[in-house]
Amino acid sequence: MTAPDVLDAARAWAAGDPDPETRAELEAAIAAAEAGDELAVAAVTDAFRGRLQFGTAGLRGAIGAGPNRMNRVVVQQASAGLAAFLVGREPHPSIVIGWDGRRGSEEFARDAAEVFAGAGVRAILLPRLLPTPVTAFAVRHLGASAGVMVTASHNPPADNGYKVYLGGADEGSQIVPPVDGEIAERIVEAAAVPVADYPRGEPEVAGEGVWEAYVAATAAIGLPTDQDAGSALTVVYTPLHGVGLETVEAVLAEAGFPPVIVVPEQAEPDGAFPTVAFPNPEEPGALDLAMALATERGADLILANDPDADRLAVAVPDAAAPSGWRMLTGNEVGLLLGWDAARAARGRGVLAASIVSSPGLGTIAEAHGLRFVQTLTGFKWVSRVPDLTFGFEEALGYLVNPGTVRDKDGVSALVRVLTLAVELHERGSSLTEELLALAGEFGAFESGQVSVRVTDLARIPATMAALRATPPAELAGSAVLAADDLSLPEHGEIGDILRFTLDDGSRVMVRPSGTEPKVKVYIDAMSAEGAPAQRVRAARARVAAIADAVRPLLEA
Repeated sequence: MTAPDVLDAARAWAAGDPDPETRAELEAAIAAAEAGDELAVAAVTDAFRGRLQFGTAGLRGAIGAGPNRMNRVVVQQASAGLAAFLVGREPHPSIVIGWDGRRGSEEFARDAAEVFAGAGVRAILLPRLLPTPVTAFAVRHLGASAGVMVTASHNPPADNGYKVYLGGADEGSQIVPPVDGEIAERIVEAAAVPVADYPRGEPEVAGEGVWEAYVAATAAIGLPTDQDAGSALTVVYTPLHGVGLETVEAVLAEAGFPPVIVVPEQAEPDGAFPTVAFPNPEEPGALDLAMALATERGADLILANDPDADRLAVAVPDAAAPSGWRMLTGNEVGLLLGWDAARAARGRGVLAASIVSSPGLGTIAEAHGLRFVQTLTGFKWVSRVPDLTFGFEEALGYLVNPGTVRDKDGVSALVRVLTLAVELHERGSSLTEELLALAGEFGAFESGQVSVRVTDLARIPATMAALRATPPAELAGSAVLAADDLSLPEHGEIGDILRFTLDDGSRVMVRPSGTEPKVKVYIDAMSAEGAPAQRVRAARARVAAIADAVRPLLEA
């Protein structure tokens, strides 16, 4: 599309944009582009160079005008396409719509609901902004055909998204192929009609009973009646400017826990996320305020949800850390929760993790007579494992209650982590000491990650292509025994992932991020020699050495 064509398309979009904010932003950009501003020309071109792609994560992108951005037009087109898919699938479809506290979320949710209702789909709006797991729960609880959650989870503040669940046989799981492609086709068809011509209807609004049922079901997996809540730990909690606080406090109160100490600057939903560079608890600095408050209050534990509360971060006291606190990795929390689930499973059920998550869960499963399943990356696959008892992915996603929610759930995971921490505390132990005990019983499984964030998206496929063409022969003094391209049929066409197996048993996985402009490397090492602390030190040292060897390969 030439520059004049782009500007014509932008002018046409502005004329029909129902959102005065994005319309004004676009009109200003058009005027600047017409005046010769090269940055404005590039911005408008990028916004109109194609459509925001609908896939297994639904839609996710920066908010702004144009088909390649998240906005009210794109959301209505997506809703019309999804409605057409549902109407063609069953005679009386229904859908639940939830939203978080990001910019535009409530407007997007209400636009979607009106379009669904106008297309003949029973549309049920949740009563207010709530965590993503509540929407996933509501699909099953209400017996809905589908669900939509308007959220960009832990993406940067400029982003928003549109996440789709299916009910019925899919049990409220996220969509997977080929359904995503079928819905995408319907969206393209819907986009050929001006959104102003879409029929609209009045959606229903769910009562508080849906949220209350989620709170009750989640509280039920918490503190057992024979545990003394009075001896519970002092806990600092932050929702990171997201929507987790109300639900977390209600669940903990119903489960019998004392109140947590909340980081006041981050307590209320705020789509600008003013106290963090990125609203992702994995990012450096995201938990600084929580750590400072925990130190001031003499806390035993820090718990944090991401903005839509489907992920959980855990930090523990560590005198060796500069802040006095160490954030546990997603794999460490996953192994703790996996062990917690395995000991209660009594030999029945399945433990599952995505292929880039710690293989240590497989060792725990085997020791407890359980099956272990590795899935494709993405929680949409973890949640679909038959007979699932517990599943996780290293990116702070955990599913501890598959009978209630078929997606990662940071609230229920918080309840189980806190319950486990209280149990250990009563025995004179802690999460940190239990990780050492697991290292003694199963070996020390340590993991690390290297990420390179890019501004030029072309760098991502270029980096993957270079590693495919010339894989490393050795990393950190260990020979690379196998370099496997997991996108190939002989490896199951798992996805755009490269796996390097080293002669010391370590594993390196490289893939593009599914939600952010990053190349991500996952490193796993294991040690079973010496005392538990020695095993942990050896495995961590190996991970660090491999990370140092990998970075130059990504930055070349």
